[in-house]
Amino acid sequence: MKPIKYLIGLILCLAIALGTVITPAAATGVYDLPILSAGSDTWVVDQADAISFANENRLNGQLKKLANNTGNEIRLIAVRRLDYGLTMEELADGIFDKWYPTPEEKANQVILVVDTLTNKTALRQGDNTESLLTDEIATSVVKETVAVPLRSAKYNEAFLEAGDRLVAVLAGNPDPGPPEVQEINIESTFTSAEDTDDTSATIWVVVLMVLATVIPMATYFWYVGIPGR
Repeated sequence: MKPIKYLIGLILCLAIALGTVITPAAATGVYDLPILSAGSDTWVVDQADAISFANENRLNGQLKKLANNTGNEIRLIAVRRLDYGLTMEELADGIFDKWYPTPEEKANQVILVVDTLTNKTALRQGDNTESLLTDEIATSVVKETVAVPLRSAKYNEAFLEAGDRLVAVLAGNPDPGPPEVQEINIESTFTSAEDTDDTSATIWVVVLMVLATVIPMATYFWYVGIPGR
């Protein structure tokens, strides 16, 4: 009976362990995030551990300075993955409505949300920021400024580039635009088939000419002997 008891105990332990692993503890919905409001002194919410401590401090300083100087507030949010069935758009809408329930509270707010599992991004903003952060710029921030670094999982770069651009625009400065995408044009270091054929043919011609000269001479001296000996 003891082996059976041990087996049952082992199965129960495995079931508990698997249940712990499968539980979507890291999944994020609106209510898994801290509740902020207009004027809150929290600018970066990083539940995915995607931003380094130094870069988070840098972003906090930038965003706080912008809020103090202009009244426009930006909050950057990184989540590890979404709750089952929740879309990125729904999460962004939920956060914006939860944090800023009234049109007046929404007016000078911008949030940028990134899901690090899928690298999907969403941006929401209030009415008063739209004259500066136009739809064209907002779309470019999401699809270029953030999306380009995310292709290489460069989360720090993505948030820093987004922060720099959003701060510049919402401070009334010219839009610095998206990062330049460098096209890598690597010239081939391999010889083409045509060049290889030409080179091989030339080598064979030279070798045959040398052999055609050397062999008769060697044969002659073999039979006649080297002069002077």
